[in-house]
This record gives sequence, C-alpha cells and structure tokens, in this order.
Amino acid sequence: MNPKDLSTTIARAPVPAGMSGAEWNMRCELAALYRLVDHYGYADLLSSHISARVPDQPDLFLVNPYGLLFEEVTASNLVKVDETGKIVAESNYSFNPAGFVIHSCVHQARPEVACVIHLHSRDSVGVATQACGLLPVTQHALVIWDQIVYHDFEGPVFNAEEQQRILSDMGDKNIMIMRNHGTLVAGRTIAEAYVRMYRIERACRMQIAAQAGGELKALSQKVIDDSVETGRRIFSKGGFSPDGELEWAAMLRKLDRMGVPYAS
Repeated sequence: MNPKDLSTTIARAPVPAGMSGAEWNMRCELAALYRLVDHYGYADLLSSHISARVPDQPDLFLVNPYGLLFEEVTASNLVKVDETGKIVAESNYSFNPAGFVIHSCVHQARPEVACVIHLHSRDSVGVATQACGLLPVTQHALVIWDQIVYHDFEGPVFNAEEQQRILSDMGDKNIMIMRNHGTLVAGRTIAEAYVRMYRIERACRMQIAAQAGGELKALSQKVIDDSVETGRRIFSKGGFSPDGELEWAAMLRKLDRMGVPYAS
C-alpha cells in the first residue's frame, strides 16, 4: 500500500453531471472531514461549521446544510454559497448565513486558504475559557506553539467590525484559540486544516486531562524553546510533516474501512 493513496470510496464515486471533477473531489473530502469531526466527538449539534473553497470557482464555498448533523453530511448535500452566504446552486437544504460570518472573512482575506474549521469542542472551550490559555507543558502544545494566536470573546460573531479584529489577531497564523468560545483553524488544503485541527484539539485535551490529575510538571525554558523550534522544523514547508497529506490519506482509508457513506 502506498501511504499517500487516498480513499477508494472517493475514487469510485461518479462525478455528478454538470459538476467539475475538482469540485466533486473537494465535496467528498469536505464531507469526509465532517464525518471525522463527528467521529471524534468535536461536533456541537448544528452550532459549528467547516467550509471549503471550490477549487475552480475560488469565490464560492461549500458548507454544511442547516438542520443536518455532521454525521449526516455527504458530498452531494453540501451547500454552495458566495462570500456573503447566499446560496448560488440548487439545493434541497437551507443554510444559516450567521454560521459563515467567521469563515467568510478568513476566506476573503487569505486566498490561499482552502478550508476553515471552527469548533466548540469540550476540551478546546475548556482551555479557551481559562485565563492561562494553552499552557507550555506538553509536547502536543509545544510543537504547534508557534502557529497559535488568540482572539478575545465579544459575544456571537455577527458584525463586520469583529471580522476585522479576528483577521488582525490571526495575521498569517493558522490556529486561533477564540477565548471563551472555541477554536478556529485554516489550511491550504483539507488535509492541512484537518491535521491542524487535530493537533490543537489534542493539545487542549491533554491539558484538561493533566489538570484533572493534579499539579502540573513545569518545563524549563530551554526545553520549551527547543520544542517550539522543533515544531517549526517539523511542520515547515521542507519539514518531516508539513501539510498533513499522509495523515489525511490514512483517515480517509479509516472511513473506508468503517463503511461511512460520505461520498454520495
């Protein structure tokens, strides 16, 4: 087996008439991402979202239909919208534009971003609500330390003014802890967004677990600095694991083995 081989489910799924192969492949990968987020317990009923840019229509985006759980999302029922959240292709489903407010500003400001994930998981909200935020006490936190920024909670995001503050706080980074709220992750591909989401969620989970177990073991500043630098090297463009391709291919194969019908 080639570890870079993607899903046989996607490879066998016929492209619908009138749709490009690039869009269909993105739909299949995005639907797979929704199913994985649900599988790992990161979903929040109807209250969080994942978006993806249509590869050959870069001003249009795919999002989950309003009213469906993440476990019900498939490639064909994803909704195509423009940057304002207006549905631009025939769909049997509605869409909640308020859920796209955070995503749209990131997509518009950063054309290299293909996928944006915003979650309200138990552990990420737990860490986001702590005054200390993510602590430099685990390997999971330190290897992504250089990628993380923060945005203070202002209430549910509905206005353009806060969109600009989100973008200012995010800069060119790709992992945001939204204080008292959750996480926001951006990636140039579905694979890249997935691994970043997994890494920040895992780091938060480790911290909450450690705090429940007693006093934390502090690390020296040298160990912290060396670990952060190692993370930079590992996840840089020329590093050992820069873009999540191997991890993503493995997760698609996992969904295949589970028989999850996302590419339909």
